Amino acid sequence: MADLDRALAMAVKTGKVLFGVNSTLKAAMTGKVRLVIAASNCPEKTRLDLEHYCKLSKVPFLVYPRPSLQLGRVCGKPFVVSALAIRDPGDSDILELTVEHGV
Repeated sequence: MADLDRALAMAVKTGKVLFGVNSTLKAAMTGKVRLVIAASNCPEKTRLDLEHYCKLSKVPFLVYPRPSLQLGRVCGKPFVVSALAIRDPGDSDILELTVEHGV
């Protein structure tokens, strides 16, 4: 868990990350992202839509084990983050971590 938090914070600092459900859904539809993450309390319909588009675009999908408030906090944002898409991980090893977690 701490590894995931650290990798996520590093991706936000050094890479390109899209925040918000709408931009994440659009990015998942086009397949131009490397990873999609949804908070544990993301609305079920939204999560299912994200999973569906990720599967179609062959983009890894991960459900963050904590609620959106903590996901926002880990990303250094003063607001809740229900979903995010990583376009470029930067110096982060988050893509390798998701492989370890079987995503």
